[in-house]
Amino acid sequence: MAGITAYVGFYEICSLKKGELVFISAASGVVDLLKNILGFVDAFNYNEESYLNEAIKRYFPEWIDIYFENVGGKMLDSVLLNIRPHGRITVCGTISQYDKEEPDMTHNLMYVIVKKIRMQGFVVFDYFIVEGIEAVPAALVGHFSGRKVGKQVVLVARD
Repeated sequence: MAGITAYVGFYEICSLKKGELVFISAASGVVDLLKNILGFVDAFNYNEESYLNEAIKRYFPEWIDIYFENVGGKMLDSVLLNIRPHGRITVCGTISQYDKEEPDMTHNLMYVIVKKIRMQGFVVFDYFIVEGIEAVPAALVGHFSGRKVGKQVVLVARD
């Protein structure tokens, strides 16, 4: 599921282009794996940073082109200050807010307007399901031709 989530966020929503600077929050929680094994340019644990805005500036001194939002709250606030004009944000989670009785307010939403940022949320399950038995042949062709990545689910009936 993580693979299809990444694919949808980057290619279906944000239209990732070569050379763009991407920031992924809550990428896995294992900074060493990201840097030493998967080849990420850099990574940091946001829970170990006192000042998120300064940490983001350290890793993105100019700007962020694309932000893959999984944390919410203070992280989103800091990113909005550091994303470039016409930047793109895909949102599929806000893990820092799930257990809070009163979620943190996002204070920098005005930057979405001022910087003309495109921000879109999605639920990955929307990209798994094709409805109706008549859709099975096209779903199979799409799956085997590379149009779909991962598993393909066909909802035959709602009953």
